[in-house]
Amino acid sequence: MNVKALFLFLMLPVAAWAQGFAGLGTDADGFAVPQPGTTFDFPADHGPHPDYRIEWWYLTANLTGPDGTPYGLQWTLFRSALAPGERPGWQSPQVWFAHAAVTTPDTHYATERFARGGVGTAGVQADPFRAWIDEWALEGPNFDSLHMTAAGPAFRYDMTLDAQGPLVFHGDAGFSVKSEEGQASYYYSQPFYRIAGTLHLPDGPIKVTGTAWLDREWSSQPLSGRQAGWDWFSLSFDSGAKLMGFQLRNRDGSSGYSSGTWIAPDGVTESLPNGAFSAEPLATHSVAGRDVPTRWQVTVPHRGTDVTVTALNRDAWMDLSIPYWEGPVSVTGTHQGRGYLEMTGYE
Repeated sequence: MNVKALFLFLMLPVAAWAQGFAGLGTDADGFAVPQPGTTFDFPADHGPHPDYRIEWWYLTANLTGPDGTPYGLQWTLFRSALAPGERPGWQSPQVWFAHAAVTTPDTHYATERFARGGVGTAGVQADPFRAWIDEWALEGPNFDSLHMTAAGPAFRYDMTLDAQGPLVFHGDAGFSVKSEEGQASYYYSQPFYRIAGTLHLPDGPIKVTGTAWLDREWSSQPLSGRQAGWDWFSLSFDSGAKLMGFQLRNRDGSSGYSSGTWIAPDGVTESLPNGAFSAEPLATHSVAGRDVPTRWQVTVPHRGTDVTVTALNRDAWMDLSIPYWEGPVSVTGTHQGRGYLEMTGYE
């Protein structure tokens, strides 16, 4: 197989993702489908689930430099399967790809990697935990204590992470519904990491500290075919409470599905059903030829929460094979804090 043909073969699942943000609304086609009432098994569930089509290990971090400058960081490994199950060597149906980014108040750096499964260049093992693609890695003796590295043409970073609280399960004990038709994923997070390390940027190295949030999610058809994309928020308040919320936008412009999780400082959660979490755009910004909301009003009325979420850098566009917006945000209003915003499916 020549290099061009190999690249096209690697890109097939990625191209599918790009349809309705990720072909994520297509049929499950023989893959396993998440079911309510499933009991998680750790540490095994930190590892891959090859009977499901789509999976990710998704970390974002809000960082601060010695002079008080805020930064954002992303490290994500995706698994996308051509067929259910695993097979040895080049017979593996798994395709791996990864995104890494650093956001400053003035600049956004992003890069990506691709690899086939089965040949050792990318993968995840549960115990001891290791997720990697080429030299990028997120690894440690367990999920609570990790070391993370990645690099692009204009940046690299080297970080340590230590969990200060428990895992958090979204939806119904980790069964997270995404549409009124019932599409769902398994979804849990570790939102309590303390993170420290060094960002290497064109102007030199910067020592940083902060907080990080890691999402684990897998499914085979997490979106409805009529959904175009999502707006996802992970917000950490100065009070110690946290909020995860997302809304799915319909292709016809009608009101979409929403869900969320209120997380108390001790990790106790309250699941927010459809409609309890609301996010309304307050301002848009033109980036990559798209008008993208970069300031939002986020409300959870029964929690007395009404906050304004503002992008640190409005140009935090991930100009990659799958394009989307992702970057750090500030939070003001009934709560103060920081967080991350991801927006997909904007055209």
